[in-house]
Amino acid sequence: MEGVREFAVDVTVRPIWRLLLRGLGVYLPGWEMPVGALRVRDGAADGFGPPAYVDDAGFGVQVRDRRKGLEPDREIYVRGKENPSFGIVAAGPAAAIGSRVVDAGALMRFARRLTFEELFDTGDADSVPYAVRGARAVENAVFLDRAAGIGLCVEADPVTRAVACPLYVRLGGPSERTVRVYGVAQPVRSHS
Repeated sequence: MEGVREFAVDVTVRPIWRLLLRGLGVYLPGWEMPVGALRVRDGAADGFGPPAYVDDAGFGVQVRDRRKGLEPDREIYVRGKENPSFGIVAAGPAAAIGSRVVDAGALMRFARRLTFEELFDTGDADSVPYAVRGARAVENAVFLDRAAGIGLCVEADPVTRAVACPLYVRLGGPSERTVRVYGVAQPVRSHS
């Protein structure tokens, strides 16, 4: 039990955890908030399984369909003033991501595209550099698919820019209103 407690502390102090809690508060108000994550070891944990899987970059999910044109709801958060980092929470069907396998790379590309689209003003050419900088500065993203009952969280290392999905979310039904979070141990991240 001590290892689980230590892991919960490691996960809950990171920006991706705070972004997840914000997203749950916005898109699932009144649902039970998680206090920590259940550690997945060797691809197994109580209640963990398809459509989620674990690989070297953390969690991923397999999606039955991929469809263009679906636009999820989104909220963008900015941390810092001098060198801001962006985080985005999106909620909608996972098929909107456009890939049948959603892993760290696919989710980060999608998050950066959404951020660019949100910051770009088609009537203002001067918005392009800001939108590009904003998209490149996305370091954390949370995607929640309430209908499928799943969520995935991705983070980019601020120094190496390597991406990983350290958290997977399983949402209970509307009558349960529960949120269960799974985590994998990640290598020590760079600190700036």
